[in-house]
Amino acid sequence: MGARGNISVTANVAPAMVAELCQLALAGETQEALALDSKLAPVNAALFLESNPIPVKWALARMGRIGEGLRLPMTALDAQYHSQVEAALIGAGIL
Repeated sequence: MGARGNISVTANVAPAMVAELCQLALAGETQEALALDSKLAPVNAALFLESNPIPVKWALARMGRIGEGLRLPMTALDAQYHSQVEAALIGAGIL
């Protein structure tokens, strides 16, 4: 898509997929990279529904990768966003 780099926030919840996306892009496999980028696009958006890293911490806890405890000043992900983040993770095959 013309950029150089990636959304490393997403790499916290989908490291293998982001690594594959980078490898495809670097190898010039444009169509495959775009297809994977499209699959991850809802996750990218969902992880910024609130300030970083709030959605990431919620997603990682939902995935069973971390516990649910938080330290101030961080707050929990607003319940209104739970279904959106979960749906994005499911849609990308992460959950």
